Amino acid sequence: MEPSAPHTFSMLSLGDSYTIGESVDPKDRWSVQLAGMLRNGGIDVADPDIIARTGWTTDELQAAIRASGNTKTYDYVSLLIGVNNQYRGQSLEKYRTEFRQLLQTAITFAKGNTGRVFVLSIPDWGRSAFARGRDREQIAREIDAFNAVAKDECGKVGVVFVDITPVSRAAEGDASQFADDGLHYSGKHMKGWAELALPVVKSLK
Repeated sequence: MEPSAPHTFSMLSLGDSYTIGESVDPKDRWSVQLAGMLRNGGIDVADPDIIARTGWTTDELQAAIRASGNTKTYDYVSLLIGVNNQYRGQSLEKYRTEFRQLLQTAITFAKGNTGRVFVLSIPDWGRSAFARGRDREQIAREIDAFNAVAKDECGKVGVVFVDITPVSRAAEGDASQFADDGLHYSGKHMKGWAELALPVVKSLK
């Protein structure tokens, strides 16, 4: 059997549990679903390389990128990071500094083209069953503050920001939207993230 031809475009996804798809099948990861949607729409993108792990903060992701030794470049690069900074009570100032550095790393991976990088907002884990008994309004306020920093930093360098937080909040009370662990999101839910990112990625130049 002859080897299949390489795909025209490549993608890299950087992040934490939401990118690696904690507790879901690899095919249900949001960026893997996005790549499939792009292919169905005539954009021949390979399934993404992924540098992500559950629990990572911004500095841990940056350290892992360095440790990976990955010197490849990509046609599209996604970044979704920050929930663990919020969960651990880290400051917005620390997040801003490290997120800014990660944006530059993502741009480097994208051959220096800011127009091929896109950032997804932090989902609101406070609407999950895991957060029962916690101050969900405080969690929401903090998530909004971290997302405001990320959106601001994206705007400064011309990177598109995709707001998936409202969709994550709408999942509250629907067990089918969450993975079996009651904290992370299901493939069904992450399909919605991919659908929100799809027209944005199609428009990237």
